[in-house]
Amino acid sequence: MVSKVVKRLTRNDLGLTGGHQAGICVPFKIVKLGFFPELDSSIKNPRLDIPFSFAGQTIVFSYVYYNGRLIGDGTRNEYRLTGMTKFFKDNNCAVDDLLEFSLNEGKYSIDIKHQNKENYDDPFDLNEPLIIRADWIYR
Repeated sequence: MVSKVVKRLTRNDLGLTGGHQAGICVPFKIVKLGFFPELDSSIKNPRLDIPFSFAGQTIVFSYVYYNGRLIGDGTRNEYRLTGMTKFFKDNNCAVDDLLEFSLNEGKYSIDIKHQNKENYDDPFDLNEPLIIRADWIYR
C-alpha cells in the first residue's frame, strides 16, 4: 500500500488555463494502489468527503469519481479531488509547488512545498524507487 503521494501543481490545476475543470485529477494507478479508495462505479459521480490534517487544522476536500462515460451520459472517467481553489489561494500555491499527501493509520494529511521558497527537489528518499505519472510521484 502506498503511504505518500506527491502532486506537482500545474497551470491547469490552479485554474490558470481558462478551463472549467474542478480540482486535481487523481490517476487510477494511485487509486488501485490503495492510497485513495475506489468509489462505487454503479452510482453516477460518487463522492466522498475526505478530511486532511494541514498546519494544525482539518481541511475537507471532496473526492469524486466522475464516471459519466461508464454510466452512458458523459465523457468523463476520472477521479478528482475538488474544493481546493480556496486552499490554493489561501496558501499562495503556484505552478510547480508540490502537494504532499500522506496516509498514516487511515488518516490523511497534506503539506505544501513551495518551490520558490524551499529547496525541495526530491520529496522521497533517493534510495527508494519512484514511479512518476502525470505530475504525480508515488511509491
